[in-house]
Amino acid sequence: MASFASPVVILGARSDIGRAIAKRYAEAGCSLVLAAREADRLERDRADLETRYQVPVRTAEFDLHVTNPDTFFRDLGEAPGTLVMVAGLLGEQARAEADDAEATLVMNANYAAPARFLLAGARLMQPHSNGCIIGISSVAGDRGRASNFVYGSAKAGFTAFLSGLRARLFRNEIHVVTVKPGFVATRMTAGMALPPLITAMPDEVAKAVIAAHSKRRNEIYVRAVWRPIMALIRALPEAIFKRLTI
Repeated sequence: MASFASPVVILGARSDIGRAIAKRYAEAGCSLVLAAREADRLERDRADLETRYQVPVRTAEFDLHVTNPDTFFRDLGEAPGTLVMVAGLLGEQARAEADDAEATLVMNANYAAPARFLLAGARLMQPHSNGCIIGISSVAGDRGRASNFVYGSAKAGFTAFLSGLRARLFRNEIHVVTVKPGFVATRMTAGMALPPLITAMPDEVAKAVIAAHSKRRNEIYVRAVWRPIMALIRALPEAIFKRLTI
């Protein structure tokens, strides 16, 4: 089994994907910090992971929109060995188009705030080698589509940020992984008609994250089918693309 730098700090650990990722790293023998809003609600997860996998697990209060990044990492008391950003917000395209506050919230939750936390974490990680930063981005960031361009534009920014951070930290021997899950069957997507062929489960995302970390992959699509799909979407001429309703 691969050895990963600990502690593994998971930002957004109450999400379905965050919980699945925590379980996979615990299985690998890593100590964990589960960070989320209302962190006391993670007590059952913390106790279960500690008991089941015999690894140290603690929780930390974390809110993308309220918590100060530098204060958060200072209060942890140690530098992350592995830092995973899962937090984000799908939002509603129609509301975001109509309401500046909603658009700002979606943009901040999927780009500006996650980037600030990863920057703060990276500052602490730089003196140490063999660390890893993992960002959950989205296929929606590969090209702005009419159906979700507010969310997609934020994820595009986050993907570009991760690419630049990867190049910047390469010399510090800290690897950065960009994960593009596509559709995932979670509480956030409950009620949506998701195509089974291109819809992953949270544990599928978690296994892909662990594999990408182990193999030091730079950027992954959780389901390989997304790679040709997004290549086609990116290749469409603008004259045709702007007439589509995707």
